Amino acid sequence: MRVEKLAKVYRIVPKYVHFPLHPDTPVEGRTLEDLFGSGPDAIAAKNAQMKALMEAEGLPYGTRTQTYNSRLAQELGVWAETQPGGESIHDTLYKAYFVDNRNLHDTKVLLDLVASVGLSQDEATEVLAQRSFKDAVDADWEKSRRYGVTGVPTFVAGQRGVVGAQSYEVIERLLIEAGVSKR
Repeated sequence: MRVEKLAKVYRIVPKYVHFPLHPDTPVEGRTLEDLFGSGPDAIAAKNAQMKALMEAEGLPYGTRTQTYNSRLAQELGVWAETQPGGESIHDTLYKAYFVDNRNLHDTKVLLDLVASVGLSQDEATEVLAQRSFKDAVDADWEKSRRYGVTGVPTFVAGQRGVVGAQSYEVIERLLIEAGVSKR
């Protein structure tokens, strides 16, 4: 990914800040047709556009038909970052959602994903049941609001940000303007 390439050149430490993308999505999910108020042809076009953008990043992308509430996955992601090797959960969550069209609000799905990256299902079960990282995600959502984030991904450096899939050059310019030095 572009951010990983930039991190090899510039003194940056990428950090996930969670964003409330469609937080009103019900537990069972919602069809993309319903979400966007469009028919199957428009959804197919959106999927094709996203697939092209993701392929340009070297990322897989499946044919999505549903959107799911990702709140619990975000809380689990914050917890996972506190565990050795836990940052790998982000790629796994991405694939589950954007490639395999899995419901990231389903606790069983989340626990399967936790196990797949070698983290403790018992600890994850407790984290999800207790909502131990709810406040951390609430703080991220508030930070997103303060920054004026309107979509994902959003890249922020210094006091500026750019929204959406951006070229290497655009993100690099953002870093340079923020005064980030090279390694």
